[in-house]
Amino acid sequence: MAFRTILAVTGPHEGDGDLKPAADLCNEIGAHLAVLVVAVAAPPPVGEYAAVVSEAWLDERRAVEDLLKKRTADLSAFLAGSVLSADVSSEYPEAGWADDTIGRRARYADITVIGPELLANETLKSKAIEGALFSSGKPLLLIPAGAQPTLKPKRVLIAWDARLEASRAVRESLGLLPGADEVHLVMVDPVEDEYRHGAEPGADAAAYLARHGVNVTVDRLPKLDHSVVDVLRRHALDIAADLMVMGAYGHSRLRERIFGGVTVSMLEDPSMPILMAR
Repeated sequence: MAFRTILAVTGPHEGDGDLKPAADLCNEIGAHLAVLVVAVAAPPPVGEYAAVVSEAWLDERRAVEDLLKKRTADLSAFLAGSVLSADVSSEYPEAGWADDTIGRRARYADITVIGPELLANETLKSKAIEGALFSSGKPLLLIPAGAQPTLKPKRVLIAWDARLEASRAVRESLGLLPGADEVHLVMVDPVEDEYRHGAEPGADAAAYLARHGVNVTVDRLPKLDHSVVDVLRRHALDIAADLMVMGAYGHSRLRERIFGGVTVSMLEDPSMPILMAR
């Protein structure tokens, strides 16, 4: 699928560090840049009979609304002076439905981009990630600090576990993969069975990709005494991958938050650009 609209999520207190990589991606592939400025509203303090008791909260809310308007206007003026096709909008949702608000906006883009500044904002980061993954039906691209993202990658690592989420991530990245010099379909300790990987782990997925013109190599790696995340990261370095593709939340969000998981570990510390889908 071709990416024609890229959504960049930012906050009213963030700088332009997240917009530059998103704009560069749009310029790289000729896409439209949609910018969403989001502030998460603090819940109102309430007293007896749910009466609002804090004038300070009302003042804070007005101040944030003014900041959102200014940030939106500044970004609109900045982008109006560029050759890039772009639009800017803002939202000020309550915390309880901020992820749904972001997800609804992401439905009208082909991919959501979250850059290094937003990744450092824990509250807005979690809302943007969950909104993109669970409420949009579209993929998500994480760009950590120091990374040079591209939507024309030359070496791609696909984290393959034969789950539905991994299949969806592969499908969402099909527009990028045929142009890559190398695509590594990576499995960590795959089990040969009829329910997931089949008699020859990776063979079916590799054949599917090859029919789409992808130059694919199957890598089966042992975990040994390392975590799956560490194995994937090390292999990405070994092959000099410029993009990782993976499914997100093969288990429930609650289970991953309590017991940990590959998705949570990657989200906490993405070491390279990662395209996720669910």
